Amino acid sequence: MSVDTDHWGRRLAALAEEHGVPGATLGILRTGPDGDELAEAAYGVLNLRTGVDVTTDSVFQIGSITKVWTATLVLQLVDEGRLDLDAPLLEVMPELRVGDPEVTKRLTMRHLLVHTSGIDGDILTDTGRGDDCLEKYAALLADAAQNHPLGATWSYCNSGYSLAGRVIEKLTGGTWDAALRERLITPLGLTHTGTLPEEALLFRAAVGHLTEDGTTVPAPVWGIPRSAGPAGAIIATAADLLGFARMHLRQGQAPDGTQVLSAAATAAMAEFQADLPDKYTLGDSWGLGWERMGWGRHRLIGHDGNTIGQAAFLRLLPERGVAVALLTNGGNSRKLYEELYREIFDELAGAKLPHPLGPPDEPVEVDPAPYVGVYERASVRQEVLVGENGPVMRVGLTGPLAEVLQDQDADYPMVAVAPDLFVCQDPETGNWVPATFYQLPSGERYVHFGARATPRRA
Repeated sequence: MSVDTDHWGRRLAALAEEHGVPGATLGILRTGPDGDELAEAAYGVLNLRTGVDVTTDSVFQIGSITKVWTATLVLQLVDEGRLDLDAPLLEVMPELRVGDPEVTKRLTMRHLLVHTSGIDGDILTDTGRGDDCLEKYAALLADAAQNHPLGATWSYCNSGYSLAGRVIEKLTGGTWDAALRERLITPLGLTHTGTLPEEALLFRAAVGHLTEDGTTVPAPVWGIPRSAGPAGAIIATAADLLGFARMHLRQGQAPDGTQVLSAAATAAMAEFQADLPDKYTLGDSWGLGWERMGWGRHRLIGHDGNTIGQAAFLRLLPERGVAVALLTNGGNSRKLYEELYREIFDELAGAKLPHPLGPPDEPVEVDPAPYVGVYERASVRQEVLVGENGPVMRVGLTGPLAEVLQDQDADYPMVAVAPDLFVCQDPETGNWVPATFYQLPSGERYVHFGARATPRRA
């Protein structure tokens, strides 16, 4: 049975309107022995200020889905025998220095791809637009804080992927952008994919939107610094994003049969590498770049992406040859994703997206006192307080990100779900975000919130 494009276009429009999403594109891919089927739909406007319509050939920022592309470049270099995932990075990058000298000696590419390096993950320093931006960025990591011991836990790490991009540059002799274009974009025949603002200007490009005093407005900044490119700078259409996903569903093959990535490396990227302390926000485990998630008896891989006012979602169900991409430019895109993907995957594959964790039906009595304190890492300060109405997670941005977004601290009311597990309500969207409190064997205490492990400082 063919995918009903008209039906999913109507569902996209209805749900996007319900959740205040200004514009979105949806792509559904099914691939199999008889070929490929691609269904696309578009809704809304690219920019509330200009009113330009979204079309299926519009480009959006895919954010951190970029990390899977960077990981794919890394695995290509492993295929070529130019890189060992478990060798110290000093072997290919002798000038490397991170904040902890012992970590410098032992840090590997696998740590970076799996988010277990412990390097402070949200160092968003802008090192300029030049081709040397990643070289400059890597040098800054000599002063990076070490959030947790190497390999001791899992914490989402943008900084590690920028460093991985610099390793790619060292081994290919060019920029990360050029490696991406030469090794993936061109071989896969992707015509609406790029990494730089001047490339976005060649297409119908979405602008991110934020909420200010209950009103949705265009974001004050379009993109992220070039130094964060390997972690989140790709722009693409939903169809081009699915062209990348197709290669992974086809064991590394491009549409013309070229082996872009070995079948063994493609499989390795989806295999289990690390458990997540919080199994509710993203997946239940991590591969080499991919999120891994279990929806009932089905095993999916995928990734999400968030930039300044844009959000993207990619899910692959390899056993059925199905991939779905959703690109958005504001509003409660998480709710749009949850409701739309629940319908799509149920109809196409009988795979049921679990409902997000929320407050329990019956109140759970947990003393919040042991969790009260200050938790801090680069760019974010989190403080657990007990107010008149119960515990609250106060979240504030610091550093370069705070300067860009100029956000005020936000209070997230906390509800206990189980000992060491709370859900915190986002005051802007109403969504519930899990907060998991835990302790390493060495005694350090952490909260896992927003996919990051943040150490307790006071």
